[in-house]
Order: sequence, then structure tokens, then C-alpha cells
Amino acid sequence: MALAGCATTDVFGDDDTTTEYTLDIDSIDVSPTAYALYDPDEDALFGDPARTALEAILPDGRHTTHGYKPLPDDAYVRHQDAYFQTKHVVTGRDRLARSLVRVERVPEEDVSDDTILIDTLERPSARVLKILHSYTQSDGRGSAAELLYGDSYVLRRPAERDSQLGTGTLDGRVVTMTENGTWAYRIAITTERIVETAYTVFSVQVASSRQAFRDVVFGSRIDAELASDDLPADVVDLLEQTIDRRSTEETAPLTDSFVTLLEALHLRTVNTGVNGKLLWYDGSLYRYGLYVNDPP
Repeated sequence: MALAGCATTDVFGDDDTTTEYTLDIDSIDVSPTAYALYDPDEDALFGDPARTALEAILPDGRHTTHGYKPLPDDAYVRHQDAYFQTKHVVTGRDRLARSLVRVERVPEEDVSDDTILIDTLERPSARVLKILHSYTQSDGRGSAAELLYGDSYVLRRPAERDSQLGTGTLDGRVVTMTENGTWAYRIAITTERIVETAYTVFSVQVASSRQAFRDVVFGSRIDAELASDDLPADVVDLLEQTIDRRSTEETAPLTDSFVTLLEALHLRTVNTGVNGKLLWYDGSLYRYGLYVNDPP
């Protein structure tokens, strides 16, 4: 990538500010194609629905779930010698019977010896109760609210429906988040018919060879391609120092080298922060991000 001269520091604000810019760069020790391919989790909670969906859709099938997507959107997967990308579409709504889990706070003085410690439960049940705990403690203002149906968690995934919550064995029991009995909740499980969105997932072939897939990955996932021969020497030094140290920080007014590096990484318009970007530099893959901190 050729750069036409060095940028000036006023691109990133007035020279008299004290805004801090932190650039993080971490090495990724696999090829871009391997990094781009989706591999389901090993566990039953998320992994089993993903594997079931992949088996159904590759190479040209369809798979429908209600209330949740079994696969990430736009994930790249391999089937035999071809490469595909997953796609979800909404194909309707259906009213289904679902188990809903709610919790009610129990005062610490009312916690008895037969309460259940959260860490003794299997993952599907423990995860649901931790989400409800977070929702309750934040009075519904936290991010956990996005996972709930009103104030209830809906058991949708097979591992959830087969869990202790799904079978109803925890209905009416008290669970505590700590060994000393703080943050205790009584569990209530009901069966209700609710309207669930139907998601249908399918796959689209994007490449028929590894080389063709590499071009797809570079066109869709790599955010910056840089070569040391195309960068000014001072920028190469700064980039390689950042890679070695995994991070570098400057306070405005920024040096010309830092500004030029940020522009080469397409970070010129970042005002607060960005993460998870991918860099291909001299034959190696890196993940990078920029954090902008304005002093109070």
C-alpha cells in the first residue's frame, strides 16, 4: 500500500488537546482462510444446534429454528472442496408452547440450608439463572434484558429444554449466587404459548477452491493490507514496535508517524474506539484496535 506523504496531526483533533490514543495489535498464528472458517463450539448448548444446522444446510438444504439462530450470520464454512457462507432469513411466526423461567429475590435471612449453589448446576441451567440475576440486579437496565422475553428467559435450545430447568426439577427451589447465601432467588417455571419468530438458515457457495476462498476472505474480512516496502521507514519502525509490544499509546498532539500509521490502518474516522479489525502485514495476520480516551 503506497502512502502519498505524511498526514498532519490536526486530522485527529486540535494540537492542544490531551486525548489519548491506544493502538493494540495482536498476532494471529493461523492463516487468514483458517481464521475465517467457522467451527462450532464443542458444548451441547451452542455446538449441537450449530452442527445440526450445518448438517442440514450443506450443500443446498434449509433448516428452521424458532426464537433463535443456530449459526452466526455470514459465517464461512467448508464442505468437501467448496466454501459456503451462512445466511438467515425470517420465514414467519408461530405460536408455540415454551417453558419460561423467572426468578424472585429471597431475603438473605430467609435463605435455608437446602438452597442450591449456582456453581453446582450444569451449564444450561446456570447460564439462564446468571442472566436472570444480572437482569434483576440492574433493574432491567443491563444488557441481559436483550436476552429475555419480558422478565422471563425462554428455554429454546435443545440443551436448555433438557436441562434441570427444562424438566421442571428446579421449579420452586431457591438458588444462591454465593456460598454465603447472598443474591438468592426463588425459581418459577411456567409453560406458556408465545409467538416465536421462525429463522431459516441456508448456505450460499462462495468459492470452489482454497485460492478462490482466500480471495473472498481478503475481500470481505481483511481491513488493511500493508507491506513494509510501501511504508515510510519511521512508520515501519512504529508498526513493528507496536507488534512486538502488542500496544502503543500517544497523547495528542500526535506524531506524524502515528497519524500516518492510523491512516494506513483506516482508523482516521474513529472517534471513541474500534476493535476486532484484521491486518495482513508482510505475510502475517494480526488483529488490531484503537481506543480513544478523552480526559475529563
